[in-house]
Amino acid sequence: MSAGGARVPIRRLTPEVVHRIAAGEVVERPASVVKELVENAIDAGATEIAVELRGGGLESIEVRDDGSGIPTEELPLAVERYATSKLSRAEGLEAIATLGFRGEALAAIGAVSHLTIVSRTGSEDAGGELRVDGGVVQPVRPSGRAAGTTVTVRDLFFNVPARRKFLRGAAAEQLAVGDAIDRLYLARSDLLLALSSDGREVRRYPRSANRRDAAARVLGDELLDHGTELADGPSDGVAIAGVVGRPSLHRGTSHGIVLSVNGRTVESRPLAQAVRLAYRDYLPATRFPVAVLELTVDPARVDVNVHPTKREVRIARERDLAERLRVVVRQAIRAGSHVVDRDSPPPRPWTPAPESSDAEDGLAVDRDVPLAALPASRQRTLGDPEPAPNVVGTTRHPELRLVGALFDLYWVGESEGGLVLVDQHAASERVVYEAFRREGALGRQELVEPITIHLTSRRSEALRTHAGPVDAAGFSVEPFGGDAYRLRAVPSYRGRRARPEALLGLLDELAEGSRPTLPDGLEERVAASIACHAAVRGGDPISAAEMGRILAALYALGEAAFACPHGRPIVVDVPRGRLDRWFLRPSA
Repeated sequence: MSAGGARVPIRRLTPEVVHRIAAGEVVERPASVVKELVENAIDAGATEIAVELRGGGLESIEVRDDGSGIPTEELPLAVERYATSKLSRAEGLEAIATLGFRGEALAAIGAVSHLTIVSRTGSEDAGGELRVDGGVVQPVRPSGRAAGTTVTVRDLFFNVPARRKFLRGAAAEQLAVGDAIDRLYLARSDLLLALSSDGREVRRYPRSANRRDAAARVLGDELLDHGTELADGPSDGVAIAGVVGRPSLHRGTSHGIVLSVNGRTVESRPLAQAVRLAYRDYLPATRFPVAVLELTVDPARVDVNVHPTKREVRIARERDLAERLRVVVRQAIRAGSHVVDRDSPPPRPWTPAPESSDAEDGLAVDRDVPLAALPASRQRTLGDPEPAPNVVGTTRHPELRLVGALFDLYWVGESEGGLVLVDQHAASERVVYEAFRREGALGRQELVEPITIHLTSRRSEALRTHAGPVDAAGFSVEPFGGDAYRLRAVPSYRGRRARPEALLGLLDELAEGSRPTLPDGLEERVAASIACHAAVRGGDPISAAEMGRILAALYALGEAAFACPHGRPIVVDVPRGRLDRWFLRPSA
């Protein structure tokens, strides 16, 4: 290879450069350090693991465990690359049963930080302490400690400024560490895991043998009432267990889908897609289910050596496993909910009595059924006593005369060009969203009786981190001890107040980050979440006058009036010519 016309010879990189390059593959941010250290503690047989952060992990990370410890004479080997107690022969790579096995995590972390390890085994009278400063190993010295290990990492990437400048702020890095702890606990809820930040405990997950309780601690109490446990197998070397949320419990991102294989939290597109396919007939394409699934697979079928951080795995006959997972989750959904989908037998059709049918044309006619007995969705018209409102058109929107509503969800209008259908929730949501973006806040309605709510650690953290946006959105929330909070006020718009559970959706949005269907900005995410809950909802009966006001406000938005903040259409126009073709009539 040449530079400036002169050939540059091939050289061996120095060990220091090699170690820093290798460290970059394993260590991405404080969260990846915590993951590696906690997994080491699990492999060491720990039952209680505590993580302490300073500055979101940018200043320091400390992980303490009550595991078997490292003998003092083996401490130098522990920070040497490819030195491990978990693998001895190449054949072992074909059936990995531990979370770690490469023997590179501690070496990689020590290469880009100031690393201290204090450890003692149960058979030793005293422990040992080893320091590694940017890859330079210091002599071991005696140190006192109960049986177990404490690993402290200070000034991560102090000697790799190119990597450190890409780290986010302390609050964002702390949230990422919290997410890592959540997923580690969901894969191994038999452990006690605690996370503290700057001297304040932000997570404490006790040991639990109940999957639903463990999942609810992390993903929300809603799983207690809207979750179904499942268990299948073992069969063909695979067992599946976990908790799946009912279709009524859904999220805006895939964060609520947590998969683990043999106690290891993993990312697997085929398996995650199988879970989503199980909900295909129950959820819109833009929503994601909540599911915590544990797969126990014959280790010989699993290759965990395909990614430096071991977050991705490859499984032999993965397509068969994905299909089995889809079927198992689908069965659990059906067992836990009463939703009918297109794969179920069709409901028995209603057959009218002979006197209420027209034998000549075979059409059912409700001649003898009084109007009051009909479903509300069949009564809604905008005739007397309310006149049908006209909505003045614009250069982009036709003049519209509202003539009725279907299912308290779709408004039916007539324009000069044909039939117009309007989704009342999407229309109202867009209007509220734009008002919130324009004014920076919505109204605030005090609750007659404050509501006590319990927040997961993740939601509590999001509330503390984003207290300003939550308050601007119209929520008044105050701590009430432990994981309890008092909700005193909710957002309101034009006399409609948001439901209290809107706070949970907002906190999930703030904790999860941007969604594919939304702009990336924090303000947009807050506004979209609040608008969704403060808007008129499907099933809300509203007056003709209010329909007219919403449509007039929607028309005034111009280009923004075509879709709700989540991308769903608001207005569907059916031209007169299409209607004529449907009924085989000549076009007017």
